[in-house]
Parts: sequence; structure tokens; C-alpha cells
Amino acid sequence: MELMDKDTKEHVKEALGEMKGPVHVMVFTAEDGCMACKETLSIVEEISALSERITVKHLDMEKDRKLAEKYGVDKTPAIVIMRGTEQKYEYLGIRFFGIPAGYEFTSLLDAILTVSKGSIGISEEGQKFLRGLTKDIHIQVFVTPTCPYCPSSVVLAHHMALVSEKVTADMVEAQEFPELSQKFNVMGVPRTVINDKYHQEGAAPERLIIQLLQKVQNE
Repeated sequence: MELMDKDTKEHVKEALGEMKGPVHVMVFTAEDGCMACKETLSIVEEISALSERITVKHLDMEKDRKLAEKYGVDKTPAIVIMRGTEQKYEYLGIRFFGIPAGYEFTSLLDAILTVSKGSIGISEEGQKFLRGLTKDIHIQVFVTPTCPYCPSSVVLAHHMALVSEKVTADMVEAQEFPELSQKFNVMGVPRTVINDKYHQEGAAPERLIIQLLQKVQNE
């Protein structure tokens, strides 16, 4: 059963028509204990069917453990967005944990388009700071599919990862990973967690997230 209706497909196909370069998407699933794995794979495959510039590789968390470890995939479903083709791709630190459904569907589309087009929505000042990072940064943005304010935080984090190889940015669907949500005291979304230490509530602008990254740099 297809998850996108006709109108959505037409809209997505039109958007993907703006792609410039190829994008490779890895989807990690597990046979047991992963309720959203099947639907997550279906979403990615339906999107890829609308553009020849997108390739998809379906991987099993157990059978492809070495590859999962290489890209920091420790839970499923997981999506890793790469620049390039299945034969030659570049890891960018852009990941999704949990199904990118509801409002987060737009975050997935943005990641694909931004990687393909190279158009980054970060200020020049912000890009300069990000390129000067000397410490590794891990950004986790906790979301739910029904949160209209969450995609902007996910997109910001992913764009930061595109600017700096020091940044890894994840969308994390809070309801699918309750233990992780509890660990970081996620009472509302979006909630941005940086290096498991610093937190930001709500859809914060670039400058506030940069301030948190500066704290990491100054440690």
C-alpha cells in the first residue's frame, strides 16, 4: 500500500525536479521490535521512485552491523542521507531515527534537496563559526510527527552538519524511543540536545543554537 496520495506525489516530484546532484539514502531496519521500520522504508522508496537522482540501499541492523557502526546507527528505523551514488558516496552526518512522517516528511525532503543542491540556510556568520569548530558536536532534535514547529529545528541542525564535518545532526522521533526521551527529559517538542549536555526548548533560531555550540567549544 502506497503512503503518498496522488497530490502529494505530484508535489514531491515537482520539488525533486530541482535536484542538481545525486543523493544516496541508506535505510537501516530490524526484523524484531521495530514497529515503524516497514513504513519508513516505504516512505524513502516512494520518494526515490520519483527521481532518478536518488538511490536507496536497504540494510539490516544485524546483518550490516559493521556499516551501522561506521555511521553511528544504534537504533531503528534509521535513515542516513549521503551525497553521491550507491557506488560512490560521502557521509555528511545527517541522520533520521524514527519514521519521518507527518510534519517531519518535509524535513526528509529538505535534507535530500539541500544535499543535492548545496543551498544551505545558515547565515554567513554562522557558517564561519561552524567551519572553525575544533570539537565534535552531536545534535539530537527530538520531535513528533504532529509537531508543526519541529521541522525548522531539524532542518537547522541538518544544515549545520552540512557546513561542518565536526557536526552530526539527528532527528529523533521521541515516541519511538521513550527511554532516550526519558534520559534527556523530553517533556515537549522540539527539544534540541547538544553533546548530551546542553538543551534548548522550542523552535530556537540559529543564534541560540550557535550560543550552545560556543559553550561546547569553550569547555
